[in-house]
Amino acid sequence: MSYFALKHFHITCAMLSGVFFLVRGCWMLDDSAMLQRRWVKIAPHLIDTLLLASAIGLAVWSSQYPLAQSWLTAKVVAVLLYIVLGAFALKLGKTKTVRVLAFAGALTAFGYIVAVALSKQALPF
Repeated sequence: MSYFALKHFHITCAMLSGVFFLVRGCWMLDDSAMLQRRWVKIAPHLIDTLLLASAIGLAVWSSQYPLAQSWLTAKVVAVLLYIVLGAFALKLGKTKTVRVLAFAGALTAFGYIVAVALSKQALPF
C-alpha cells in the first residue's frame, strides 16, 4: 500500500468514525433502541481500530510523531478528549443533560481534530 492510499484510508476511517458517532449521538438524543443493536456496538470498535492502525502507519511512514510535532501532539490530545467525551455522551453520562453536553463537546473536539489535520497547525483557527 502506498503512503497516498494509506492516507486516504485513514481519512475514510476518520469520516466513518465521525459520521457514525453523530448518528449514534442522534439515536441517544432520541432514546432509540438502535443503540442496543449488536452491530452498532461492534462497528465503532472495528472502524476506530482501523483508524488507529492507519494513524500509526502514517506516523511511521512519514517520520512525524507526537511530541516531536506540535500539531500531531495537539491532535492526539484532542482524540483522547473526543474519546472521553464520547464515552460520557453514549454510555457514562448519568443524565440526559450530561450526555447532551458531552455529545456537543465531542463533536467540537472532532471538528478541532479535522481542522488540525487539514492545517497541520495546533491552533488552526
